[in-house]
Amino acid sequence: MPLRTDKEISLAVIKTACSSCNLRELCLPFGLSEDEMTRLDKLINVRKRIKRNEHLYQAGQPFEFIYAIRSGFFKTDVLLEDGRDQVTGFQMAGELLGLDGIGTEAHSCNAVALEDSEVCYIPFARLEKLSREVQTLQRHFHKVMSREIVRDHGVMMLLGTMRAEERLAAFLLNLSQRFTARGFSHAEFNLRMTREEIGSYLGLKLETVSRAFSHFQEAGLISVQQKHIHILNIPGLKEIMNSHQPPLSAVRAGGA
Repeated sequence: MPLRTDKEISLAVIKTACSSCNLRELCLPFGLSEDEMTRLDKLINVRKRIKRNEHLYQAGQPFEFIYAIRSGFFKTDVLLEDGRDQVTGFQMAGELLGLDGIGTEAHSCNAVALEDSEVCYIPFARLEKLSREVQTLQRHFHKVMSREIVRDHGVMMLLGTMRAEERLAAFLLNLSQRFTARGFSHAEFNLRMTREEIGSYLGLKLETVSRAFSHFQEAGLISVQQKHIHILNIPGLKEIMNSHQPPLSAVRAGGA
């Protein structure tokens, strides 16, 4: 069987045009003119499906692309010296993966699909060249990188200063905000990650995460059915997140 050429392979994949993507305002192309969008469309011409539990990339692999999540959910993690996986983040549709490789030209973490997903491959060298020519794209890319830095700083603050229940409240509220930005319900969503993965991300033991979920449900803050979460009292969760003094039992349940 003859080998397929690069041109034939590129024609075989489905082209993903940023101009027609309903997530474009959450991703790189926000604010581009029609001509600039066309130029970016020509850059992003590969889309790939990643099956649940499959790696998008692994730590140590050479850095070549950044990835825009078109659909699905991912986690990033690193392998600790004791052999445990430390979850470093959760990423959903409209967000970017792969930025960890920019500085060292090699990925520093693993990216694993938590459900069947689809990503757009963005060649970084070509994106960098285009962003120098298109100032709007360059500014937005800098904003995206800044957002990642702020998010990492927020996680460090969360792990360093918050109690277990405050961490979980902040985590649920953050997911609520991100789902809302994508046009989904702010109060009802399915968790794609396990409680063990949540614990790894928040620096908590599995038993502590499960106990906090149970406390939230008993207090009428949330309703939990397996991985389905219904937030019943957003102000109550915010009160827990913002206060280091009152115990959970002191928080009264109320309307969201």
